Amino acid sequence: MSNIIRKGARGSRYVVHEKTLYVGGQTASDLSAGVAAQVREALGKVDRILVEAGSDRTKVLSAMLWIKNMADFKEMNAEWDQWVDSENPPVRCCGALEMADPRMLFEVVITAAI
Repeated sequence: MSNIIRKGARGSRYVVHEKTLYVGGQTASDLSAGVAAQVREALGKVDRILVEAGSDRTKVLSAMLWIKNMADFKEMNAEWDQWVDSENPPVRCCGALEMADPRMLFEVVITAAI
């Protein structure tokens, strides 16, 4: 049986299984900020988790991006394009959905190699 590392309470912030990192949904803490700032903050949290787990942006395999309103798609993409490793882009999907908090504008779920 392989070793599984879990970091979190109700739901793990991330799980490591063998050489794969699964990062749970990351959102901004400052929900008064606009979409660009929320995207930057959430991706900053992803960066910290990647480092803690022994990975980095070059090893991101897939990303699910959720936005509250598709009208924010272009602005979200501008921030994503600044963050993502353009030499090693992951598979990606994006959708709009009702968020857990109405002030939340963006959430990201990542899978990465270690």
